[in-house]
Amino acid sequence: MDYKYLHTRREKNVLTITLDRPKANAFDFILVEELLDALNSASRNPDVRCLILTGAGHFFSSGQDVGKILEEGPSVPYRAHLQRTYNAIVRTLRTLELPVIGAINGPTAGAGLGIALATDIRWAAASAKFIFGFPAIGLAADSGVSLTLPLQVGLAKAGEMAFTNQPLDAGEALEWGLVTRALPDDQLMPAVSELAREIAAGASRAHGLTKRAFNHAFLSNLEDVLDYEAQLQQIAGETSDHQEGLRAFMEKRAPVFRGK
Repeated sequence: MDYKYLHTRREKNVLTITLDRPKANAFDFILVEELLDALNSASRNPDVRCLILTGAGHFFSSGQDVGKILEEGPSVPYRAHLQRTYNAIVRTLRTLELPVIGAINGPTAGAGLGIALATDIRWAAASAKFIFGFPAIGLAADSGVSLTLPLQVGLAKAGEMAFTNQPLDAGEALEWGLVTRALPDDQLMPAVSELAREIAAGASRAHGLTKRAFNHAFLSNLEDVLDYEAQLQQIAGETSDHQEGLRAFMEKRAPVFRGK
């Protein structure tokens, strides 16, 4: 199937999905729907035994397209928005019973970070950066980040990422356990492709059941977390700080938050 904002390529039993929405692979409804369609198609294809998720250009994904949020007006129904978009993507990635490798080729932030953290294995290019992102526009965590980030790096380090919003580079991400390999940019995709071929040659049914076991052991409350995040995001989306964050983002200036 031809998509507007992503590419799919299957080589034997490995499917590569590449996000490609310039400039920074930010999500709108079209890209959300296309990614969900590609993931669901992969789940129905017995010839797909491993999946690679990456981004085109210099970004993995900057998350939600803030411009699209502004188009919706001052009162975005965040709970319904998340249920339609990132909650669905994260849920699909985690319930997909095949290994998903995140090839993090560049910066990722906000919902993009949540999508990256929903993959099973993450390898990063040297130019990758991991940015919490949400507080910059006066929002709380969503896309499962409130669960998956502390699970990967621990609560204190997750708190540091969230409350300072400082980017984590590939070396730091490796040290903190957010990724398991950090590679030169030009070596990332060849190395990930080799790993995917090795995994695809394994016992695919056992891989799927093992992923199901991991989900049960560590992410059994994912659905509750996604729903609770959506409730909190609805509250955050109604604050003056959120409106100030949006204005500051579009005006390319530092926001002045007032805690209300």
